[in-house]
Amino acid sequence: MNMNYESKISGEDVDVSTLEDGDEEARSRKPLVIAAIAVVAAILAVLAYQLFFGSGEAPPAESQAPVVTVVIPGTKDVVRTINATGTLAARREIPVGVVGEGGRVTQVYVDAGDWVKPGQIMASIDRSVQNQQVARWAALVASARADLNLAQANLDRAAALVERGFISKADIDRLTATRDSNAAQLRVNQAQLGEARARNNFLNIVAPKGGFVLERSVEVGQTVSAGSGILFRLAQNGEMELQAQLSESDLANVAVGVNTEVIPVGTDKVLTGQIWQISPMIDSQSRQGIAKIALSYDSALRPGGFASARITSGSTVASVLPESALQNDSKGAFVYIVDKDDKAVRRDVVTGPVSSAGVSISSGLNGTERVVLRAGGFLNPGETVKPALQKKEAGA
Repeated sequence: MNMNYESKISGEDVDVSTLEDGDEEARSRKPLVIAAIAVVAAILAVLAYQLFFGSGEAPPAESQAPVVTVVIPGTKDVVRTINATGTLAARREIPVGVVGEGGRVTQVYVDAGDWVKPGQIMASIDRSVQNQQVARWAALVASARADLNLAQANLDRAAALVERGFISKADIDRLTATRDSNAAQLRVNQAQLGEARARNNFLNIVAPKGGFVLERSVEVGQTVSAGSGILFRLAQNGEMELQAQLSESDLANVAVGVNTEVIPVGTDKVLTGQIWQISPMIDSQSRQGIAKIALSYDSALRPGGFASARITSGSTVASVLPESALQNDSKGAFVYIVDKDDKAVRRDVVTGPVSSAGVSISSGLNGTERVVLRAGGFLNPGETVKPALQKKEAGA
């Protein structure tokens, strides 16, 4: 039996001593592997505990709530200000052209930027031919007056001889008719002389109203006539206006007499004006209307230029919030407030005028709520938060 067993083992070339040594080594390493796994698991458990609960005891659930900054806005008077832009123009622009028959310009007395008085001569036109016509009619007037004086004298002498029978009544009638005809001819010649003189006066281009010369379009030597167009443009009394473009809603909130501040583009001047006319129509394409703001003359006002306007249209009592507190979605504007249970609650609001202080809230708040100032976009309705009241700055 022993020989058969040994021969079977040796036939398979198995080293019995080697097999027994390997099993013993594997059995000796097994506790070490188990111990290493246990240590790694313990380390991971500690890390997980510290990650989620920190060191020490597990914190209460409310300490995990996010901290949010809140403010109690209160209410205050909010001045409604409408910002607008528009084009500067003369409030009453007066075009000046040739009134008479025209001719060659001999002298121009004013230029753009000058001031003129009513009736002041702005330019004159050559009148050499017209002066000869005046002289001719003046001579005809003198001749007709002489004829009238002679006819009157003849009539007077004849009237003295009627009673003595030297002159018949028929002669008196003839002399009277001659006198009346000469008188009529004198009146005709006088009318013609007056017309000639009036035409000469029209050769002077005069200012119909006092004001500021905006434009000059005539030069000495130029031939002008009634068809020559506009030679001068005047701003009556130098008054200007801003034609401010306003939306339909803004136009409904302004009125004639409202004070405004106007700042011409390119300057830092702040000019004061008043709305004097509001357009009765709205442009169907732009959906805007015009509010005309009257302005006194100032060198910074140049018709055709642009200017901005700040129009004050009353005041209202409302809460004012910074833009960071406002959120918007498909339902409109809203804010998050923190209720008595420190939960975030959505509150829909209607915004009003925007100023340097913030956005006024027309409706939705009464001013006593705790409003979340920032990070409202990361909150969900009903979420528990830790409110931190923002301290008001000095003078706020």
